[in-house]
Amino acid sequence: MTPDGSAAGRTPNGGTMRVDMHLHTARSFDCLSDPERVLAAADARNIDVICVTDHNEIDAALELKARYPERIIVGEEVKTAEGVDVIGLFIEERIPKGTPARLTCDLIHEQGGIVYMPHPYAGGKGGNGRLLDELGRTIDAVEGFNGRIHKPELNRRAVEWAQSHDLPMGAGSDAHTLKEVGRVYVELPRCRLEPAAFLAALRNGSLHGSSASHLVHIASTYAKLHKKVFGTGR
Repeated sequence: MTPDGSAAGRTPNGGTMRVDMHLHTARSFDCLSDPERVLAAADARNIDVICVTDHNEIDAALELKARYPERIIVGEEVKTAEGVDVIGLFIEERIPKGTPARLTCDLIHEQGGIVYMPHPYAGGKGGNGRLLDELGRTIDAVEGFNGRIHKPELNRRAVEWAQSHDLPMGAGSDAHTLKEVGRVYVELPRCRLEPAAFLAALRNGSLHGSSASHLVHIASTYAKLHKKVFGTGR
């Protein structure tokens, strides 16, 4: 990797950029992927920018952003009081786990960030879509393609909801292993990595990739057990 954060083997994507908008590092409780290796895996798959969205944590994202400012968007996947995940992008301060969903959205916006709803129709972590209408206009973008969603209709319902509310859509691998990084991404016009410009470009983005194997969940389970035994991670 070169000093500006580029990689010798990464091919420029012309007037567009590819962004994996949802992935994890070893700072998440269910992931063992070293942050630098996550970025290297993105390079190998020709991904220009990654949104580092660890569970209830932003330290790894901030550290990577400091080293590779043109490659990283700082994010956090917050487990809200309702048990539904909400992602904040372009944030600078961690939002505590267990914060109510509406307040989570307000705190993201107070930081100038983007409220991004991941896997909104997944059971449990997505709440089967139950918070979408409640949060309504506080949502800035919706994850239309999540690489760990194995039922295509769940991603399709997310796309339909976003379209019906005229909201831009993103895509992400939701990687918890290095092999997953960059499997799913959004390709959008090149823009400055700041909220307004990114949201505007996202409206002209296209979703790409393929879902991961069901086996990736075994790796997440192993990571949880590993951290419980050795006392690392949140």
